[in-house]
Amino acid sequence: MEDIKNKKLLIVDDENEIRIMMDEFLRKEGFNRIFHAANCAEALQICQTIKPDIAILDVMLPDGDGFSLLTSMRQISNFPVLFLSARGEDEDRLLGLGLGADDYIVKPFLPRELFLRLTAVLRRVYSQPIREEPPIFNLGNRIIDLGSGTVRYKENEFSLTAKEFALLFKLYENRNRIVTSDALCQAVWGDDYYGFENTLMVHIRRIREKIEVDPSNPEFLLTIRGLGYKLMVKEGLT
Repeated sequence: MEDIKNKKLLIVDDENEIRIMMDEFLRKEGFNRIFHAANCAEALQICQTIKPDIAILDVMLPDGDGFSLLTSMRQISNFPVLFLSARGEDEDRLLGLGLGADDYIVKPFLPRELFLRLTAVLRRVYSQPIREEPPIFNLGNRIIDLGSGTVRYKENEFSLTAKEFALLFKLYENRNRIVTSDALCQAVWGDDYYGFENTLMVHIRRIREKIEVDPSNPEFLLTIRGLGYKLMVKEGLT
């Protein structure tokens, strides 16, 4: 846990009192590299200079919103993100998670709850068991490089988000076999995966946009109705 608590944490919230409250509580719990931003512009500047390892984003910000901010952040890095918002509607939660956020916490919240959710995400992202070198394999004319988290096609290169990587890795480990939706959700969101089925479909769609010639008629990442998904990989091309 010591290494996890040494990660650089960015708190983005326009309410100074909330930032100070979170900062003081998390420092008492052992975090010591905490950075603050009161708006989207400050947050993006910190992302470019400090390069945080994780961020807590408020949805309502004076110069934009957390959803658009996350989209801009993803052009810089794929570090994990937790949304913190007074807007608890299902549509907002699904939007945030669908954009690649790792958790969505509704205000008001208990500081201890924030700490537990934050550390759960950090453990999941940064304390993964040691695996063999991620493979490079072909899907038609696409080169999937899980080592660098990219999909290459001629002169084009697409980056995989952390969740897209986790899903593709799980599917590749079980290539040419059905992987249930539950197993995929658990691989990405851990034991608290219940309720993420719709979000899973969003990520599958975005993976297809990167690996398929025609995402609407997939050739490699197939839906097995009522069960889950299957990644078709020709052996000998990995």
